[in-house]
Amino acid sequence: MIELPADDRESSPVTGYTRAHWEAAADALLTAVEPYATPDRALYHLPGGRVGHAGHLSDGLEGYARTLLLAAFRRDETALGRYADGLAAGPGGVWPRIQDRGQPLVEAASVALALRLTRPLLWDRLDDSVRQRTADWLADALTAEPWPCNWELFPVTVGGFLKEIGHRPEAADKAIERGLERIEGWYLGDGWYTDGDGRKFDYYNGWAMHLYTVLHAWLADDGELLSVYGRRLSRHLADYARLFGGDGAPLHQGRSLTYRFATTAPLWLGALIGQTPLSPGETRRLASGALRYFLDGGAVDERGLLPLGWLGPDESLVQSYSGPASPYWASKGFLGLLLPPEHAVWTAPEEPGPADRADGVHPLGVPNWLLQSTRSDGVVRLHNHGSEDVRYDPYYTRLAYSTATAPAASYDNSVIVGGDPSRTRIEPLGTGEGWIASRHTVRDGITVTSLVLAEGAVEVRAHLVAGAEPGTPVRITGWAAPDGLRADLVPVSGLAAQPQGPGGKTPQALAGETGAGGATLFVALARLTGEPDPRPLTDLVSVRVGEEHEVRVRWASGAQSAFGLTASDGSVSRLQTGDPHARRDR
Repeated sequence: MIELPADDRESSPVTGYTRAHWEAAADALLTAVEPYATPDRALYHLPGGRVGHAGHLSDGLEGYARTLLLAAFRRDETALGRYADGLAAGPGGVWPRIQDRGQPLVEAASVALALRLTRPLLWDRLDDSVRQRTADWLADALTAEPWPCNWELFPVTVGGFLKEIGHRPEAADKAIERGLERIEGWYLGDGWYTDGDGRKFDYYNGWAMHLYTVLHAWLADDGELLSVYGRRLSRHLADYARLFGGDGAPLHQGRSLTYRFATTAPLWLGALIGQTPLSPGETRRLASGALRYFLDGGAVDERGLLPLGWLGPDESLVQSYSGPASPYWASKGFLGLLLPPEHAVWTAPEEPGPADRADGVHPLGVPNWLLQSTRSDGVVRLHNHGSEDVRYDPYYTRLAYSTATAPAASYDNSVIVGGDPSRTRIEPLGTGEGWIASRHTVRDGITVTSLVLAEGAVEVRAHLVAGAEPGTPVRITGWAAPDGLRADLVPVSGLAAQPQGPGGKTPQALAGETGAGGATLFVALARLTGEPDPRPLTDLVSVRVGEEHEVRVRWASGAQSAFGLTASDGSVSRLQTGDPHARRDR
């Protein structure tokens, strides 16, 4: 547990968190890891009974590097002095070499960034021999081949530091140029990068792609580069602010979620360089809300450590590369401490974030996401019709995620055809005001074209299954609601309710089967809500299903929309509303 100062509700009326709380949290995290340092302080072997795929020695380096980054943001000379001891022993001796696609390349970036940020406090005070060994160890990062994803930015980050200190500047320049050029093809517009080839959209966009590019340009004092990367970050933050629930929870989607409040790093980054659409009060509200969500929720154990998990240990979040110290990439969340105490993000009163202000249904065109939030319960829901990374299913391939739920082992928010829940080759079909659509492959010859319409907390879900044999069973699943929330799933067309398994965390399901003619349309109403006594779904929306797979929706607000789903090419098209020939499906 972490003991923090008393809340200051006057200056932080929502979270009660001020700079003093962030400083106390950083200090507590640094104090808690200190007993796990080796006698020479070059490695930090945190407990946990798990070894990452890079091995025990690499895990120890990870513990050193990631907590060093926290000490660098905190700028505490006493803590930095301890890490100086580790630099005297680690490089050229204890630490594993940086090699192609090896984990030490990741940690080298944290070491280099920390040294660059604290140069007068740490680097400039080291003995010449220690500086030489450290620079020589880091220099291997300049030629090591990274994995083709955000790893391309680790040689860039190391190169920026080595160039600054005059160590192999030509090689550093080449590494910087190569890395920035490689990631440029992954920038798809509107502030969004994919994390490598394909459509891999998640928090790596903010805590890696934007973070390292912007910090490199800022630290290099490269105004032209900072203008480019800063504009991208600012545009991204307009969407990013919507990914946090009213309780501060980040959206539960994507890999490496055990980094927890690293999600706040791009918020602080925009304030640091002065390129953000968010007010200072909103920036602190979103960042402090996330920190408080995790600290109050039990993310720190009784020893003051961050275990692998979310709100406490959670094996479902562990990936093969996860070692005991992996969660300390959460250190990136303390980037805001680089801002001086008199900065407006620390002095301005907090202001509500998007989920606090009003209900919203917001399309994100590049990732082809639809964000649906409700002020009454603070829940944000993500309808995913464009992000895919089958290596990390279920955190990419479900149809929907939220700030209040985690993907269920029993395939929540899925279309299961003939017992197969696969969702691969996701093809975005567009998104707009209140709607989103995509097409995916179940297996060869079977595709599903999906359309979701949303208003308030209510969803209309339509799925056109094509290519399956007549009589193939189809199951449509909804949300798996945790305690305090309610999930509804109501059949509209082609489906009947199935008994729900024991416990509210089992997703509700509807069942049907494919008919003759090559394609069958299934339509359902869904909802995830924290309202204690919500109105029935059928009071809030009516749906008419017409011939040729037409779906016409009228909301209680009076808004109407109509779409046609086509099996031959898997397309979705908008139709004129008010067609008198559309029939009401019973």
